[in-house]
Amino acid sequence: MQKYINTVVIGNNIGVLLDNTTNSEQELIEKAQHDPQAFGILFDTHYDSVYRYILYRTNNKTLAEELTSETFFKALNGLWKFKWRSIPFSAWLIRIASNEINGHFRKKKYLELVSIEEKHEILSEKIKSTNDGISNSENDFSKNLLFKKLHASIASLKNIYQEVIVLKYFEEKSIQEISELLGKSEGTVKSLLHRGLNKLKDKIDPSLYDEVKNG
Repeated sequence: MQKYINTVVIGNNIGVLLDNTTNSEQELIEKAQHDPQAFGILFDTHYDSVYRYILYRTNNKTLAEELTSETFFKALNGLWKFKWRSIPFSAWLIRIASNEINGHFRKKKYLELVSIEEKHEILSEKIKSTNDGISNSENDFSKNLLFKKLHASIASLKNIYQEVIVLKYFEEKSIQEISELLGKSEGTVKSLLHRGLNKLKDKIDPSLYDEVKNG
């Protein structure tokens, strides 16, 4: 079991480094506080996970790229404020990303949907074809329609339920990891998942609900 020994904080956003990576990542962060070029390594390490999280939350590839860039821009600008405390460094980035997502939709007040091609790109990792005899065009249409309904249902939930559902069933994070990422107890995470799934179940048909819960 990994042991926590250091954490990072910026404003209300707290982050921790695990003991097996603490030395190297802590050194990188300390170096990046004085040398922005060193931030590139942190960017390369965490970019994919932050981008995937934003993509699942927004369902828009172009928007996800923009918000991911904004997330790392704010992280770079705020790096000098870092102090050490307790939960993963990635938690700080996810919190910034969540704030960017929520801020975007508060301003826009509407949900942007991705193109058919983008839906297929996201969906291909989550939903497999169940009928090899169906033509590719028919199958793609069915998948795209399914994902559109699923995403719209998840997006209609409160932000906190969206966060835990996306992290658990799309990012495949454990309860412990979600607890660290969101700065909440494992019991609270389990409760949020339970309530969120129940609310989702009321909004969608059983096949869509099973798709989320069974991954």
